[in-house]
Amino acid sequence: MLHVSQTMNEKDLITVGFYSPDEIAHYTVTSGYKKAHYTNLQSGILGFEAGAFIALGYLLYIHVTANMPEAWGGFSAFIGAALFPIGLILTLLAGGELLTGNLMAVPLSRMENKINSRHVLKNIVLITISNFLGAIFVAYFFGHIVGLTEGIYLTTTLHLAEHKLDVTFLQAFLSGIGCNWLVASAVWLSYGAKDMSGKILGIWFPTMAFVAIGFQHVVANMFLIPAAIFAGYFSWGSYLLNFIPVFLGNAVGGVMFVAGAYWVVYLKKDPDHLLPIKQHRAS
Repeated sequence: MLHVSQTMNEKDLITVGFYSPDEIAHYTVTSGYKKAHYTNLQSGILGFEAGAFIALGYLLYIHVTANMPEAWGGFSAFIGAALFPIGLILTLLAGGELLTGNLMAVPLSRMENKINSRHVLKNIVLITISNFLGAIFVAYFFGHIVGLTEGIYLTTTLHLAEHKLDVTFLQAFLSGIGCNWLVASAVWLSYGAKDMSGKILGIWFPTMAFVAIGFQHVVANMFLIPAAIFAGYFSWGSYLLNFIPVFLGNAVGGVMFVAGAYWVVYLKKDPDHLLPIKQHRAS
């Protein structure tokens, strides 16, 4: 039997393939700083990519679940949820700037006074707009023109969109909090992994969880609800009434429940410098 010395440092127990939570916190500050200092063109391109990636993940969800037997019930939704994370995996590993992740990383950098509030506001506005353009591109050209969210897939598209819209402001807001608590945690875990397989696993399960639960993701809704609108259902006014509470909920989930919580625990008493961890992509 192996015995662990009582004097062994906590960091000695951390697996070599993963950074400790305090190291992740410091790295996330660096990531937020990098995000805030992209040029407008860089932010626009990366934001468009991320919006399109999330939309493609939702498109995959629709296509798989629409063809499953009705008798499978919730199991088909589980399968769809297991496939949806491809969008966030592409965003974080191939390159993209996603609003929900930025609502965690960029404010954390602000909490550490590495950037100012103007940087945060500018980044959030740019990424919101570019995510919307990427998501709506997929909704219109792939969903509507190609017909990938219509025809035999329309019933599933409408069912999902109606589920998102048929809630109160408070329900949408709280659902948004739950969503980005999980999504921002997925981003956090991806920063902590040192290899691609670890990053994929770190992203996969929290993302799958929010989809399976049915929480509302502001960028995913940028694809789903417009796809239903392009098919002749619902209205842009109803979409706006959904966007506002979900955006606010996602913001609270990322800023307070992930960035704020971990700032208090890992960074507030250690503000002097970033830990010297090996650099990897700050997506």
